[in-house]
Amino acid sequence: QVQLVESGGGLAQPGGSLRLSCAASGFRFSSFAMSWARQAPGKGLEWVSGIYFDGSETWYSDSVKGRFTISRDNAKNMLYLQMDNLKPEDTARYICAKRQGPVMYVNEYLSGRAFVFHDSKGQGTQVTVSS
Repeated sequence: QVQLVESGGGLAQPGGSLRLSCAASGFRFSSFAMSWARQAPGKGLEWVSGIYFDGSETWYSDSVKGRFTISRDNAKNMLYLQMDNLKPEDTARYICAKRQGPVMYVNEYLSGRAFVFHDSKGQGTQVTVSS
């Protein structure tokens, strides 16, 4: 049974940093691409980052590029999202998701259909950016 458990959220000031973690279990983590998405109150799911099964390729949405860094530790079955220079508009629930295969494709995110290719998601961790 696939389980994805996010942690590390909380309250941060504008310009501050947080590091999110996602603990994966129930599947061969090292064989699958993973993604982070977020959902703000009253808004739809926004995909913000993805990473290949081996960490060799990453993708970021324009809204977080240059500020967020996705990484993974396959030996520990962990996915991370380092968030720097946080802005109030980053306030959302952050969710990690497992893709159905080892790699992801940018068009999946840009077309808004990435949800079709991700078969499991965690419950999420809340991030609030406010002074």
